[in-house]
Amino acid sequence: MLRTLFCCFLLTLCFEISAQQPNFSYLDIFDLQYATDPQISPDGEWIVYRRMGFDIMKDRAAGNLWLLRKDGSNHQKLTTREVSERSARWSPQGDRIAFSSVTNEGAEIFMYCVASGKIAKLTQLPYSPSSMTWSPDGTQLAFSMNVPKAPPVIAKIPKKPKGAKWADAPRITDRVYHEADGRGYIKPGFNHIFVMPSNGGAVRQITSGDYHHRGMLSWGKDGKHIYFSANRSDNWEYDFRNSEVYAVSTETGAIEALTDRNGPDSNPTVSPDGKYIAYLGFEAKVQAHQGRKLQLMAIDGSNKREISTNLDRTLSNIKWDAKSGGLYIYYDDKGNGKISHISLSGKVTEKANNVGGTTLGRPYASGSYSVSKNGTIAFTQSTPEYPAELAILDVKKGSTTKITDLSSSLLDYRTLGKVEEVWYNSSVDGRDIQGWVVYPPNYDAKKKYPFMVENHGGPILNYGDRFSIEMQLYAAAGYVVFYPNPRGSTSYGEEFANLLYNNYPGEDYNDVMDGVDHCIKMGIAHEDQLFVTGGSAGGIMSAWMIGKNNRFEAAVVAKPVMNWISKTLVADNYFYYANHRYPGQPWENFEGYWKFSPISLVGNIETPTMVMVGMNDLRTPPSEAKQLYHALKLRKIETVLVEIPGASHGIASKPSNLIAKIAHTLAWFDRYGNASENEE
Repeated sequence: MLRTLFCCFLLTLCFEISAQQPNFSYLDIFDLQYATDPQISPDGEWIVYRRMGFDIMKDRAAGNLWLLRKDGSNHQKLTTREVSERSARWSPQGDRIAFSSVTNEGAEIFMYCVASGKIAKLTQLPYSPSSMTWSPDGTQLAFSMNVPKAPPVIAKIPKKPKGAKWADAPRITDRVYHEADGRGYIKPGFNHIFVMPSNGGAVRQITSGDYHHRGMLSWGKDGKHIYFSANRSDNWEYDFRNSEVYAVSTETGAIEALTDRNGPDSNPTVSPDGKYIAYLGFEAKVQAHQGRKLQLMAIDGSNKREISTNLDRTLSNIKWDAKSGGLYIYYDDKGNGKISHISLSGKVTEKANNVGGTTLGRPYASGSYSVSKNGTIAFTQSTPEYPAELAILDVKKGSTTKITDLSSSLLDYRTLGKVEEVWYNSSVDGRDIQGWVVYPPNYDAKKKYPFMVENHGGPILNYGDRFSIEMQLYAAAGYVVFYPNPRGSTSYGEEFANLLYNNYPGEDYNDVMDGVDHCIKMGIAHEDQLFVTGGSAGGIMSAWMIGKNNRFEAAVVAKPVMNWISKTLVADNYFYYANHRYPGQPWENFEGYWKFSPISLVGNIETPTMVMVGMNDLRTPPSEAKQLYHALKLRKIETVLVEIPGASHGIASKPSNLIAKIAHTLAWFDRYGNASENEE
């Protein structure tokens, strides 16, 4: 009897301690850690990965390489260096690890010797290397790197007097794509492929011409050719969606095209037996979205065929199995990241799910994996309870084991909001629509909570059941958070995504509002306590929603497009839109572009609205956000403009900016909420 009472006491005590745990908070962001880019050794015994965290003093993400056994033991930092390290790649023999890292001179290639634990710097490169790949015999490394080019016009400027302080030289470009969000002005130059001995030595450029050669590199079995994708057409700047698979001789630099069709053929990877090349691509159509399909051809480019015909998902990160009998593939399915094996005949066998967790701000699809020669898979695993951890899939046993707990020392002592999957029917056509709800920690169904809709970006992207800093902090502040995947979202098939073709924003609005009504019927949302926010395409949807109805108490519209005519000709990706989002160019179809511009509805808006944008945003320029703010000021609608200094489109790339985004959103909503209603 006493034993039973004692056990009951302990259970009660544990429950009370658990209930007393604090909620997830702003500064907890700096204690989060997560895994990315796991690379398993050829024998399947060791994994090297990039361990990420956030530096509170430097206000940035930082990553170093770590090594551990497949059972999670012998977990250790790869080097003693305290600088950024990335892109670790095992040698085919498993005796060395090549990686890139910053130095005082820039980014260089280093080599780690497994037997001795010693490292050596192999290069002195003028620019950062990418796509590093070992030759099959382990004697060579290939990578791509930028090669500068002179500006198109060099003016004769008189020499300034010694000590004089003149203005900076003008920037000059004649390129279609001349700036990029988060990067700014793109200096003239082209990416080329280089090779070098794996034990160090001369670096040799093997591609030529004014074309970009980047992305996945794959060596032929004989080590005499490297396979890559590029757009080497004369019209490459304007035919930017097209690319082909090429072979380049490592000895002569001769380049041969192996594909020739209208569409993006990319990510070539040679089979271990050297007989086949698998790659991703499709025959281009004029529509909003096309999923990448798995293609196969002989090593000489003959006998091309598609082998993923029966899998209506967009594929990425393809890897051959050791016997050349099929490939491993990654895709999202209904908001969940999956790894599957596909045979050369097209048979798909699912191997792992919950792959992701490397986009911590919002629950977007992400994640990576690698496969050993014996079929063991190392991948990043995430659930709503934790960001990316390392997991091991033993293919022979069919079992998955999580082998790291990078954030458990924090999250095990925090009360998180519970995440629930919801499905409902669209009022437009009865389609099944998926979304997720995050409840405040220690949610009490008897109480009334404010309800927040958080719209995802893209719009052709997806949210899923993954850890999210933003959603958890909104929930910790007492909000029930709803984030749906309306029509146009990925992971539901190509037809579903293309429902936005020439119709965006369109019935995706109805899908979101149907979700709100569904949550009201569930009793977790209330008509007088509705709020809405979202960024990028989510900002577009939020502005569209408050232009269509006045049901929301307040809105936060982050980095929106308000006017498709002005945005299309100012943004860094201005060349992308014609015909694929709306027919023709803006001057050819003014009415069509205007019809889907949220600014056309601004006369209807009565909702108090915060407008937020990064001041260095090149994707949805600040002028777009200001159009909404200025219009609402002229109409005397309650509004404020929040401009984030130095921030690009990815406002939350700096942890402090992520905090600022969330805190300002909550402050605005709290201003128009009714806290007194959160009572029994």
